[in-house]
Amino acid sequence: MGNAGPHGAVIDLAGKTAIVTGASRGIGRAIAVGYAAAGADVALIARSPDALAEVGEEVQRAGRRAVVLPCDVTDRDAVRRMVDAAVRGLGHIDVLVNNAGGTAFRAPFTEVRHAGWDKVMRLNLDSIVQVTQAVGPHLLERGSGAVVVVSSVAGQVATPELTPYGAAKAAAISLTKSLAAEWARAGVRVNALCPGWVATELSRALWDDEELSRQTLGPVPMGRWARPEEMVGPAIFLASDAASFVTGQALFVDGGMTVW
Repeated sequence: MGNAGPHGAVIDLAGKTAIVTGASRGIGRAIAVGYAAAGADVALIARSPDALAEVGEEVQRAGRRAVVLPCDVTDRDAVRRMVDAAVRGLGHIDVLVNNAGGTAFRAPFTEVRHAGWDKVMRLNLDSIVQVTQAVGPHLLERGSGAVVVVSSVAGQVATPELTPYGAAKAAAISLTKSLAAEWARAGVRVNALCPGWVATELSRALWDDEELSRQTLGPVPMGRWARPEEMVGPAIFLASDAASFVTGQALFVDGGMTVW
């Protein structure tokens, strides 16, 4: 059983089903496994079949059902097929977690090539649009559900030399707010989870270098990197019935970075 929230609402996902994109590693993997521990059956989405299979085993060890669906979320047709398969495998969808994202380069803005800009936008923004458009009609028809968009503090603060990533994450927050307003009366909630600096493989070059790590953590009052598992509780809350009157919000889980 989960912890009781306001008016007896329970902060767990017992009996719910969820799609989690980018579920093969990092924050997505932690959320997928955390959702299973909280009682949800989970459709696991990422490009790597082998890594997804490992996460599927973790979900099953938690006593929940795992539907493993390798998919490139930047491919619109593949996304449509994936969502259809997820609905068949889980029966219905209660929660969508748009977690897939990241960036493989940093560069001064004047040196960012259009191809690089487009690639970052496709992964961090277009993928959210495509997956949410594919899942949205299912949630709206059921008249219930929650969408969790994993954005970033990069959507709120300046991101020198990471301009495409910051722009995409800011757009994801804007999309979250607009969809929340559009879908609220249909019973579908949409919120953004905005992690700060999290020690994942994608950020290893920063946290594995003592000087870079020190510089990166300078604006973080808590003075440390987050663990991927520290994103799980907030992600469960946003998807749970305890957040039944929460929509259109950007929840920053950043060690205090955005207080400045």
